[in-house]
Amino acid sequence: MKLARVVGNVVSTIKDSGFNGQKLMIVDYIDEDGNLTGNNAIVFDVAHAGIGDTVLVAVDGGAASILLGRQCIGDQTIVGVIDHVTYEGKTKEYH
Repeated sequence: MKLARVVGNVVSTIKDSGFNGQKLMIVDYIDEDGNLTGNNAIVFDVAHAGIGDTVLVAVDGGAASILLGRQCIGDQTIVGVIDHVTYEGKTKEYH
């Protein structure tokens, strides 16, 4: 799993029928120093995240299949919206 910031969304009117009703977001991953990496990805969102949210992204395809309840070809899924992280005695708030 990785931390990321939601930086956009994807709207697609024509797609595989297995994706109907699924929300797709664009995320930018966060490095170990808390900086955005510039490495963007399109991910499923089952946590109802919004643009600007800091999120937890499962980066294996198995999570997408389990969380969406069916076999799918998605390989990354937002599984949570982060409120804060405590690491080495320091807490960083995300709002």
